[in-house]
Amino acid sequence: MKKLLKIIGVLLLVVVVVALGAITYITQALPNIEAPTDLKVEVTPERVERGAYLAYSVCVCMDCHSTRDWNAFAAPLVEGTLGKGGEKFDRTMNFPGEFYSKNITPFALANWSDGEIYRAITSGVSKDGHPFFPVMPYGNYNKLATEDVYSIIAYLRSLDPIKTEPYPDSDIDFPLSVIMRTFPQPAQPMERPAMTDPRYGEYVTNASACIECHTNMVKGEKVGERLAGGFEFLFPNGGIVRSANITPSEDGIGRWSKEQFIQRFTMYQDSAYVAPAVNWERGDMQTPMPWMMYSTMTETDLGAIYNYLMTVPAVNGVVEKWTPPGS
Repeated sequence: MKKLLKIIGVLLLVVVVVALGAITYITQALPNIEAPTDLKVEVTPERVERGAYLAYSVCVCMDCHSTRDWNAFAAPLVEGTLGKGGEKFDRTMNFPGEFYSKNITPFALANWSDGEIYRAITSGVSKDGHPFFPVMPYGNYNKLATEDVYSIIAYLRSLDPIKTEPYPDSDIDFPLSVIMRTFPQPAQPMERPAMTDPRYGEYVTNASACIECHTNMVKGEKVGERLAGGFEFLFPNGGIVRSANITPSEDGIGRWSKEQFIQRFTMYQDSAYVAPAVNWERGDMQTPMPWMMYSTMTETDLGAIYNYLMTVPAVNGVVEKWTPPGS
């Protein structure tokens, strides 16, 4: 028996040593993605225009990197805050830690090279080499066409600089604080398909990162069926909103026509539409879905997303979208 216990003790010691070695390697050596050193993006009007469209309407970078008015439905952006960052994502919102979006105006990016910005967008690695938590869906941006990333960089360079104090560092729960160092991958750009190409819808859907909110996740890990919704967003008043099923089942958008799908977005661009106030004490429903931004997407791109969603596996299941406080 003593011999057996000794063998078990040695094995446990080996396991501990290996585990500590693995953790040390991951925390010290990863992510090991170099920023392109010779990249210099020419800022042209065409790139700035394309980058503005991508950053605001498709990839919605400005959704997280600006200030949103959570006292109005769908939290429209506060004027004069484009790119200033500071939005908080924490455990009360079902995230595994506490995170603050960064200032991405020229004030904060002045000392960043274009290669470092390119790496941040496509691989989720900061200037100093540490990984971002994928609140920012860099796994999706990883596949953006190179020219589209260049356009976003050009647009960021064109923003009005907004001076801010440094935001708090991320506080990430263990063991995800170690595991997330394995997330960043080198850019794997794909060529942007022509708008007439059936693959174009997949490209735009990926750029819009629909899957990130419309797939149920727990502490950053996808646990639900792809695009079947159910991801819970918790609000300070105790209400819970869940992302919708957007697969082509009857419980999702299977009964929607393309025209209905497009109109669901563009209704928020109607000049007569004003986002209603949200009464938190009354328990009004709120949503993180940036309807105001997505509504500025072109009808061509919205239609392409619809076409692609109609090709994904249908998943049955009606999502209870809103649970009022105290329910």
